[in-house]
Amino acid sequence: MSRLAAPRRAERRGSWRDASFLSLDFETTGLDLVADRIVSFGAVPVTRGAVELGAAVHRLVDPGDRAPSRVSVTVHGIRPSELEGQMSGADAADELSRLLERRFLLAWYADVEIAFLRKMFGRRPRWDHRTVDVRDLYLDQAGEGADRTSLSDAAAACGVPVADPHQALDDALVTAQLFLVLAARRGRAAGRVPTVAELLRDAPVPAPAR
Repeated sequence: MSRLAAPRRAERRGSWRDASFLSLDFETTGLDLVADRIVSFGAVPVTRGAVELGAAVHRLVDPGDRAPSRVSVTVHGIRPSELEGQMSGADAADELSRLLERRFLLAWYADVEIAFLRKMFGRRPRWDHRTVDVRDLYLDQAGEGADRTSLSDAAAACGVPVADPHQALDDALVTAQLFLVLAARRGRAAGRVPTVAELLRDAPVPAPAR
């Protein structure tokens, strides 16, 4: 597996519109973050403030001897028979290492994606230092009472179209588009374009300009 190159440090201090991101969504065999495995991923690059739809990727992944639970199949609709002979977890990690190279990560409720990335790559890189949790951006702006909002609900509230909920590529695309809306709104509220560092999940939320 190739080494996962981190974004350049200078990008953290610059405008988010000048940076490179990858919006990522996993569908899994279940929500046990220790025992379960991914069964598909959708990845959508966002470069210089624009979604690169032509470079988007959707893959099915064979989870080996960990079959999807009935509950997970009900959610994402991927049956065990569809996963037989698909790419292995190791091959998925190789492709993701290329897709994530020099890019910051975008995810909705990023703890899930981070947990499965750590299973693939270990604890380094330090994912909190390169991840924008788009759910956190939404909650910052939506205010009290929005903590149970789903990705589809947030998208509807922000005018972002949703075609196929819980399909990894569509969820990654919705997350990418939602990020663009929310980052732009953050900039308008602050009276300036936020830096990448101000949007990362390990950063304090800056106070709006008065």
